[in-house]
Amino acid sequence: MFFDDFEIGDEIFTPRRTITETDIVQFAGLSGDFNPLHIDEVFASKTPYKTRVAHGLLSVSVITGLQSMMGNVNGSTLGLLEINWKFQRGVIAGDTIFGKFVVHEKKDTSKPDRGVLTRKIYVYNQKEEVVSEGVIVLLMLRRT
Repeated sequence: MFFDDFEIGDEIFTPRRTITETDIVQFAGLSGDFNPLHIDEVFASKTPYKTRVAHGLLSVSVITGLQSMMGNVNGSTLGLLEINWKFQRGVIAGDTIFGKFVVHEKKDTSKPDRGVLTRKIYVYNQKEEVVSEGVIVLLMLRRT
């Protein structure tokens, strides 16, 4: 989809994906974030989560990946301009998450072949509780 194909209020739901122990361990290695909250079960058992919790940015990465798998912005996105995120609940291994992307704003740019698309994203767990939400702003190609 191109910038022109999106309308304010459009909603797109991603497929679901279960977060695994492997995801958490690999994200710790990739990001270098070895906070005991993510990698130390003894420490994490004493937190409100009672177990290790996935990195917040892991769930953001997974949701953007799920959206990319749908193919609706592949080949039409020129860049990520901004991201702003709030986390409400932890995601632990075994949780299944999915996202809802809602078109919030569209802006023209000084160049006629592109536009700025702002979408609100809601990340849900398997209980359909919002675990996090954010705003992503993309620079998108227009249809020629």
